[in-house]
Amino acid sequence: MHKRAVAPSVLSMDYSDTGASLDMLENSQADWLHFDVMDGHFVPNLTFGPDILKGMRKKFSGVLDVHLMTTDPARWVGPFRKAGADLITFHTEALNNNPDAVNALLEEIRSQGLRAGFSVKPGTPIEGFASCLPHADLVLVMSVEPGFGGQSFMEDQLDKVRWLADQRNSRDLDYRIEIDGGINENTWPQAVQAGVDTLVAGSWLFSGNLESKTTAMLHE
Repeated sequence: MHKRAVAPSVLSMDYSDTGASLDMLENSQADWLHFDVMDGHFVPNLTFGPDILKGMRKKFSGVLDVHLMTTDPARWVGPFRKAGADLITFHTEALNNNPDAVNALLEEIRSQGLRAGFSVKPGTPIEGFASCLPHADLVLVMSVEPGFGGQSFMEDQLDKVRWLADQRNSRDLDYRIEIDGGINENTWPQAVQAGVDTLVAGSWLFSGNLESKTTAMLHE
C-alpha cells in the first residue's frame, strides 16, 4: 500500500511570481510536483522544456514527476533525467498503443536510474496494457483530455483505476496509480476510493489555500 501523494501541477502555478509559488509548495505537505511537457504536436499546446525543470529542481526537494505529452517520448528521457527528473511518464498513444514498445521504453527509462510510468488518454482502453504493469512504477489515468487545464472530471475513467487496483492486488504488483484532470474537493475522494494513491491537481489546488487543501487530500 503506497502512501498517498499530492502532485500539484506546474501548469497552474502563478508565473508572475514563480519563486514564491515554489517556496509555498516546498513548505507545504505536497512532496511531489507534476511537470506537464507538451510539444504542440501530440497535444495542441506548448509548455516546458528541461531547462525550466532544472531551475525548479533547485527550489523543490520533492519528487519531480514529468508527464511527457510528446510524439517522441524517448527523445526527452535523457534531457529530463539530466535536468533532475525523478519519474518520467509517457503516453501509450505516442507508441501506437503497442505494449511491446511501451515495455521497451519503460525499461529504457528505468535503466537510466529513473522511475517510469505510462499513461492513457480517456478514449484508450487500459486492459491492453496488462503485460506492461510489471514494468511500470506508475500508471497515470487521464480523467480529462490531455493538453489543457481547467477541464471537467470524467467520472467514467475511475473504471480504469478500479481495474488497475484489482490487477495490482491480484498480481502482487507495486506500481502507483495516479490520476490527472478535474481534481477538486468533490472528485479527489472519489478517486481515492477507487484506488488512486497519487493525485495531480492544478487549477483548484492553486486557487485559495493550497496548504489546507493539500493537508485534506493527504489525511482525510
